[in-house]
Amino acid sequence: MADRVVLVTGANGGLGTFVTQAFLDRGDSVVGTSPKIQQAAFAGPNFVAIPAQISGLASARALVDQVVARFGRLDVLVHTVGGFAGGLMVAETDDATWQRMLDMNVNSLFHMLRAALPTLRKSGGGRVIAIGSRAALEPGAGVGAYGASKAAAVSLVRTVAQENKDAGITANAILPGTMDTAVNRKAMPDADFSKWVQPATVASLIVWLAGDAGKDVNGAVIPVYGSEV
Repeated sequence: MADRVVLVTGANGGLGTFVTQAFLDRGDSVVGTSPKIQQAAFAGPNFVAIPAQISGLASARALVDQVVARFGRLDVLVHTVGGFAGGLMVAETDDATWQRMLDMNVNSLFHMLRAALPTLRKSGGGRVIAIGSRAALEPGAGVGAYGASKAAAVSLVRTVAQENKDAGITANAILPGTMDTAVNRKAMPDADFSKWVQPATVASLIVWLAGDAGKDVNGAVIPVYGSEV
């Protein structure tokens, strides 16, 4: 699958930076998007920055339309956008927190899938990889809104896998444990960082799933928990 066109959402985030660079290192053309991304974020002629806020179907379609206008197709969608809010029991969770988790972790994916799937179906082997969370399978106290939103995202990905296998599309979800990012280190300065998952490890898995070697993996929910198994 040489010369692929890859769209990475959250391309300059804690994980997205590694994912974008991994595809660029492979020689793919990568469109990276986030609200404030700039062309200077990554070096090389194969990177294109498209600033975008995925707030609904219209904005997601506008993004995909720009990719197709530039390259004529889309082969891989990697959705790394997401967010975390925790600390409140379900009975204490306010509407704003609940809606924010749904918007960041489910609705953004839903909009991107609706926008990208018609084009991915034309590629003859499109790939969808989304980032979930360990909390999607192992909910815990105080993270009800987050865990529920990630579980919904996983269900959505597995549904897409079933609905689009006729077109050769694969759709898989990766569930990382705590990743070793600058944001997480700042939030949990006393944690044992050596037990955390390296973003480069997740990025390598994503590239593998997007390639020929991963063509038989579809509808999978893949845990990447590091040493905190």
